[in-house]
Amino acid sequence: MSDQNILVINAGSSSIKFALYSDQRPLGVKLCSGQIESIGAVARFRYALQNGASGSDLWPDVSDHASAFDALIAWLVPQFDRHALAVVGHRVVHGGPRFYQPVIIDTRVMDYLQSAVPLAPLHQPHNICGVRSLQKHFPGVPQVACFDTGFHRTQSAMVEHYALPEEWYQQGVRRYGFHGLSYEYISEQLHVTAPELARGKVIIAHLGNGASLCAMQNGKSIDTTMGFSVLDGLPMGTRPGNLDAGVVLYLLGQCGMQLEELETLLYKQSGLLGMSGISNDMRTLLACDKPQAQMAIDYFVYRVNCQLGALTAVLGGLDGLVFTAGIGEHSSDIRERICKAASWLGIELDDAANSTGKELVSQADSRPQVWVIPTDEELMIAQHCLALI
Repeated sequence: MSDQNILVINAGSSSIKFALYSDQRPLGVKLCSGQIESIGAVARFRYALQNGASGSDLWPDVSDHASAFDALIAWLVPQFDRHALAVVGHRVVHGGPRFYQPVIIDTRVMDYLQSAVPLAPLHQPHNICGVRSLQKHFPGVPQVACFDTGFHRTQSAMVEHYALPEEWYQQGVRRYGFHGLSYEYISEQLHVTAPELARGKVIIAHLGNGASLCAMQNGKSIDTTMGFSVLDGLPMGTRPGNLDAGVVLYLLGQCGMQLEELETLLYKQSGLLGMSGISNDMRTLLACDKPQAQMAIDYFVYRVNCQLGALTAVLGGLDGLVFTAGIGEHSSDIRERICKAASWLGIELDDAANSTGKELVSQADSRPQVWVIPTDEELMIAQHCLALI
């Protein structure tokens, strides 16, 4: 096996995705990959190997991210020679106002990542935990941070601003945007799949348990629905999306809610789960005939349509819409509902193509075009690592 293996770690609030690549071309061929799900409950480990083997196991002893990383590394080491690991790449949710390009992690960078925890309290600590765990098990192997906020640094200062006193912007209270690694990957894929469209006005719909839209022109981020935090923009699995700040003041002042209670409400109890009272999983809601499930679905589609209109106005028109991530890639039903709601934009969906897994799912004369392109944040991170080292 190559002595230039690249390990990619993508730690979420309750999961860890991983992928191991060799620098042998094509880089997109994974030696192994998988994820640990439901960390903090009953953790489940899933994996797939290059030879086609795959499996799934419950890991009941995994209770937090630290123990999850220890268990994952114990499983990974037999898959390759530990001395053959050239670099570990990490998805880091927040780079703050300082970092946006991938960077080799040293003490200075670690200190800064720690200082950015208040900007992403449910994600950043797990990203840092991953770095520390891999440093412990593989001392001397370079660790690279790739930032989910980085892709959006092409946005103008006006787009980044809130209508607050300038001092707060200078202190980091600004619109950052997220899902940047996913958007960067889709931007690259568009230049291969549909190069003419890639140079145009495109909205990417990253729709999963976390959801956002990004307006791009010539492959660069112009605006996006997420702002200061991952709570903003579209409704998500457990997050509310756009919310009047007065609601937060009311919950704190008039209802006596404590900060930790409010954080739990906004990050873990809202969104599709909160509205439906049933599930944060769109698949479960689509299979349910209860009115509250249908309300949550309708609200999700409605808010996507609202933001599509807003970002189309920002771009001054729309040449293409691209669906990606879990819901965007796999739910033909949600794609159909969104496209029907956005028919005023000129979108004409090809129902047969949409239901049979085609990449181009709009009719031949539709302007804008509609595409479905699977994202691959891990491969994007691996490419950054290879370029950096």
